[in-house]
Amino acid sequence: MDWNRPGSALLHPGHATTAMTTDPGLRYARHLSLPEIGESGQDRLRHARVLIVGMGGLGCPAAMYLAAAGVGRLLLNDFDTVDISNLQRQLLYREEDAGQSKAAVAALRLNELNPDIEARPIPTRLDQASLQATIADSDVVLDGSDNFGTRFAINEACLTVGRPLVSGAAIRFEGQLAVFRNDLPEAACYRCLYDEGGDDFETCTGGGILGPVVGVIGAQMAVETIKLILGIGRPIQDRLLIYDGLRGEWRQLGLKPDPGCPACATVRSR
Repeated sequence: MDWNRPGSALLHPGHATTAMTTDPGLRYARHLSLPEIGESGQDRLRHARVLIVGMGGLGCPAAMYLAAAGVGRLLLNDFDTVDISNLQRQLLYREEDAGQSKAAVAALRLNELNPDIEARPIPTRLDQASLQATIADSDVVLDGSDNFGTRFAINEACLTVGRPLVSGAAIRFEGQLAVFRNDLPEAACYRCLYDEGGDDFETCTGGGILGPVVGVIGAQMAVETIKLILGIGRPIQDRLLIYDGLRGEWRQLGLKPDPGCPACATVRSR
């Protein structure tokens, strides 16, 4: 499949569409003006189904932009609850939401943000079988989780069912972004970049995070997701982008498949 060809959208059979409640010519006027999107592209967004794992600092801005863009179905997976310390960067939540399910509150706010889309909460921890089934029913997966175990599980499930993975991370003043084309043969996967991390994954709780940094990475995750759905531009694949908020700089590192990778080398040899 040619991912630089606008007509090759990443959609899978059987995905239902949502009914439009407003005039798309008004709500999506700025999209319709873009030759890379137009009416056909907006219709592809409306039929798309995206899974977001982790409705925290990365998942919130990514989901908000995808909902506003008219992505038809958003599946929101997070078993955590809202904490007051989240409010500094997780802009879908309010003080009165403290103690409530992040996935449920996020779905409510996103459906209010754009009644044309359907945001569905998945407020439970998914085992590998459930995760794989949910990913198989999605077109693109966004990973905003905060531990290696979850990230490795998502990567393996995406490899098994052949779905692209948009991965983001942020700590202190730095963010990272990569797109892993687990739907294509011989592309680097997340495990090609990171081996068994154990307790090495530093979280915002201990390391701190500047709120807008997750907004920068989350917005970029939404951009990459839309590009994948529409088949436009050049996805950030086989590359790792690193954002330094203090210096206002982006760096880029090349990624290559690891022939000894315990994930993609094993799954693709089956």
